[in-house]
Amino acid sequence: MSASAARQLFGTDGIRGKAGDYPLDRPTAFAVGLALAKWIGNNHLDPEVVIGMDTRESGPWIAEHVAGGLAEGGVRARFAGLITTPGLAHVARTGPFAAGVMISASHNPFQDNGIKIFDHSGFKLPDAQEHLLEQHIFTWAATGQAPKSLALTVDEGLDHAYVEHLASTLRGGLAGLRIVIDPGNGAATYLSKELFERLGATVDCIHNAPDGRNINLNCGSQHLDSLRARVLETKADLGVAFDGDADRAMFVSHTGKTVDGDAVLLLAGVWLKRTQGTIEVVATVMSNIGLQVALAKHGIAMIRTPVGDKYVLEEMVKRNAPLGGEQSGHVIFREFATTGDGLLTALRICQIMREAGQDLDTLTSELTISPQILVNVRVKNRRPLEELAEVKAQIGKAEAEFGGSGRVVVRFSGTEPLARVMVEGPTQDRVDHWAHAIADAIRAELGA
Repeated sequence: MSASAARQLFGTDGIRGKAGDYPLDRPTAFAVGLALAKWIGNNHLDPEVVIGMDTRESGPWIAEHVAGGLAEGGVRARFAGLITTPGLAHVARTGPFAAGVMISASHNPFQDNGIKIFDHSGFKLPDAQEHLLEQHIFTWAATGQAPKSLALTVDEGLDHAYVEHLASTLRGGLAGLRIVIDPGNGAATYLSKELFERLGATVDCIHNAPDGRNINLNCGSQHLDSLRARVLETKADLGVAFDGDADRAMFVSHTGKTVDGDAVLLLAGVWLKRTQGTIEVVATVMSNIGLQVALAKHGIAMIRTPVGDKYVLEEMVKRNAPLGGEQSGHVIFREFATTGDGLLTALRICQIMREAGQDLDTLTSELTISPQILVNVRVKNRRPLEELAEVKAQIGKAEAEFGGSGRVVVRFSGTEPLARVMVEGPTQDRVDHWAHAIADAIRAELGA
């Protein structure tokens, strides 16, 4: 890493990249720890940080270099080892820690990794704080010093404390429930089975043999085919799939129907309205317009934010909203957590099913999804969309055709070199047409 490489390190979900390459190389990992130690010292907080990781083979050396930077700055590190991102956030919030560091690239393949930082409140750092850390990182990089690592020993009690917390949120247990779990060979591999069996459910696990390289590989929350097949084969009540760090969950009903984050926000929103009274639900610009319509039928307002559960949470705190999330399966229940939590979401879904005496198909039957498509375009660089005349023209034509019956959302990914084009409208053929027209225009201007 060099100071000349100075650019924004933190995206919408921490620092993300290919493990071993900048910005996920050893010097940057060390510099992150050193910068975090400086921030902790400046804020007079208890000089101890908890570090956790998912199952990627690069996790241990990244954790040890972050710990090396912390030690260089006079801050102790405790190592949770394999733990989910929301589990790490919970431990940071409830333990004697100034901050928490999670080593994970979420739903990305094993070659990638990432660094997410939580402060003692359990919240991800705000953008301004991340920018300050970046300046410290670049300052150290300019010195040309060699990074150091620190050997870590796993504290087994930290992840068990998180399981205890999750179990305490559910009264009455889950006896009689048959559930198939796909942890995606990721961070929830062992915790998910332990949790649901402890609560009395009959658990069937698939894709639960991580080897450092098979995380998210044709499994987990983005690949539901094998989960669906197992649910149908075993006649289970439902199936749940987590991504690599288990901050998101996707579900399959007993009939094989996919139940995504939008559907979860609907059934959980209706349940909270019934149990808590008037509420607002916070979603992102990617949530289907059908969710907004279904919630409105129950007198529930839906507020939209930019993509990223960090921004969802900020709006939830601002509005004191109890529920928020993303179509991709990040769902935040503020009563219990400060971040999206797939295991917690799965518990709430099971609780709602049990209390209502209804299956997932029935509970989500009000949700009518408008045709929608998401097209990803790999880009060489990023330029403001308003500078791209043909892209603007295609977006304008689509919006003019749809009027109030559709939406167009074009944004750059915060974690990958991609432009994402989401188009939603009354018919699938027109949605497809305009999504590809806009994607082609972006490709012509910025394509890799």
